[in-house]
Amino acid sequence: MTALKLVGLCGSLRAQSTNRLLMLEAARRFGEAEFSDANIRFPLFDDDLQTAEGIPPEVQTLADQIAAADAVIVATPEYNKGISGVLKNALDWVSRTEGTPWRDTPVALMSAAAGRAGGERAQNMARLCLNPFQPRVLPGPEVMIAATGSQWDEDGRLTNERGIQMLDGLMQKLREEALWMRKRASGTL
Repeated sequence: MTALKLVGLCGSLRAQSTNRLLMLEAARRFGEAEFSDANIRFPLFDDDLQTAEGIPPEVQTLADQIAAADAVIVATPEYNKGISGVLKNALDWVSRTEGTPWRDTPVALMSAAAGRAGGERAQNMARLCLNPFQPRVLPGPEVMIAATGSQWDEDGRLTNERGIQMLDGLMQKLREEALWMRKRASGTL
């Protein structure tokens, strides 16, 4: 069996984002997989731009990565009680590509935020934004790392024991769902 393909989308562009740390920690805890840290540095969605120039190559690359993935991790910060503009922009652009790259793809949502709720509102909004694409968004366990600035060691590893436990549970479920979907697609169920 070939290694599972895992794609990570981080809703923050900042290099030292704790959501990026969370996404990378999740990928490590997912286990053996071919992991791709997706680029979401896209121009702002503009129908006139799409009409004049077509789908930007970097958008098509992301859509192809998602379509080929066995599972996707989405790590979202909470900006003003919702997901970041860059994450919403990426979702909007991918929705304009041919086919249905998200359909039936297992997706794990997680968030890290400075506030005490750890990004709960951002996760709720992300679920709403993903629903039209019909992925298999896992219901939990919910991973929300609060007071995120103090939850990482000098190597960028999560230190919050409850967060680690929840993340391990979520990654185990994501792996199980990815393997089940792979078996279903191959007709070996």
